[in-house]
Amino acid sequence: MYEIYSDILKTLEEHSHLRSIKNFSKKDEKYVYFGEKRLLNLSSNNYLGIADNRRITEEFMKAIGGKYSFGSASARLLTGNLPVYRDLENLLANLYNKEAALLYNSGYHANVGISSAIGQKGDVIFSDKLNHASIIDGMQLSHGKFFRYQHNNMDSLEILLARERKNYQNAIIITESVFSMDGDIADLKRIIELKKKYNCLLIIDEAHAFGVFGEKGLGIAEMLGIIDEIDLLIGTFGKSIGSMGAFVVGSKPLIDFLINKSRSFIFSTALPPINVAFTKWVIENKLPDTYEKRQNMLELGRKMGSESHIVPYIIGDNQKTVEMCEILYQNGFFTLPIRPPTVPDGTSRIRISLTTEITEKDLEKLWNIIG
Repeated sequence: MYEIYSDILKTLEEHSHLRSIKNFSKKDEKYVYFGEKRLLNLSSNNYLGIADNRRITEEFMKAIGGKYSFGSASARLLTGNLPVYRDLENLLANLYNKEAALLYNSGYHANVGISSAIGQKGDVIFSDKLNHASIIDGMQLSHGKFFRYQHNNMDSLEILLARERKNYQNAIIITESVFSMDGDIADLKRIIELKKKYNCLLIIDEAHAFGVFGEKGLGIAEMLGIIDEIDLLIGTFGKSIGSMGAFVVGSKPLIDFLINKSRSFIFSTALPPINVAFTKWVIENKLPDTYEKRQNMLELGRKMGSESHIVPYIIGDNQKTVEMCEILYQNGFFTLPIRPPTVPDGTSRIRISLTTEITEKDLEKLWNIIG
C-alpha cells in the first residue's frame, strides 16, 4: 500500500534530495547543540538574536506576569479575539502609516491567504520567478491567471505587462523585497514605476527585511521611502522578532476584504495571546535599540558579497553541497544544503544566514574552508 511513497523517498535519497528533521539538544542566540557538540548557527532566521534569548524571555515574563494565556482556542472571527490582537494591529498600522493591519499565523498563512484571495476571476498576477513557495501556492489557489517574470528582471516584467495587462480587470504585482535564498534585493522603485504605468496593485513580502532594514526596522520599503506606494505590505514575526505569526498592512478596504475572503485567516485558530503580546513588546521595547547592530550585520553581509544578511554560497551539485555541509559541521558550523525544488536545478547551495550576534572573527575559519 505504501510502496509508491517508499519509492519516491528512495529516489529522493539517490539524488541527494531527501530531507530529515534535525534533533538539537538545545539552542541559544548564536549556537545550536547536538548533544554536547556546539556549532555556530548559520542557518537561522533569528536575525536579531531574540529567539532563544533567555534574558529577553525572562524580562518579558516579568513585565506581563500571568496576564495572557497560551492558547486562543478559536478563530478570530469566532471567539479567538482579545484586545491584544487589535493593539498589535493598531501598532503596525501606525508604524507604517497605513489604515489597517491584519495578523496571520505565519508567513506561509499570510502569503497563501492573500495571494489566493486577491486574485479574483478575471484578474491577473505578475510574480517574480523566485518568489517564495507560499506565494506560488497562493496564486495556484486563486481564481485569477498568473505569470512569472524572470527574477528581478524589470524588462521581463514590463514585456508581460504590456502584453497581458489589457486582457484583465485587476492586475497585481507580487515580489519579495529581500529574496530568501539569494539575499538580493528587488528593484522596488522600478516596480513602482511599472505599477503606476500599467495600473496595478503592488504586494511586497518583507519577511526577510522586516526587523533588519530601515531606521525603524520596517524593511526595504522604509529604507527607500516608498511605503505609501505599496498596497499590501507583508512581514513576519518568526524571524527578526523571535516570535511567531505574520502581518499585512494596507488600506481599510483591502484589509476588510482579506478578513472576509482570506481562507487561511478565516479558518485558522488565532495565534496564542501570549505570543501576540510578546511580539508587540519586542517591537516596542527591543527593536528600536537594534539599529547599530543591524547595520554591522548588513555590512558583514556585503563584505561576503551579498546585498543583505543572507549570503548564498552556490555549489551547484546536490551531493557536493551535502558534502560541504558535513565538512563545515566537522569544523564547528551548522549549515544546511539548499537543493531543488527550493532553488532551481543546478544551483544547490549553502545559505549562510547572518545574525547580529555573529562577528567577522566567528567566520574566519569558514572563509578559509569555502575559499
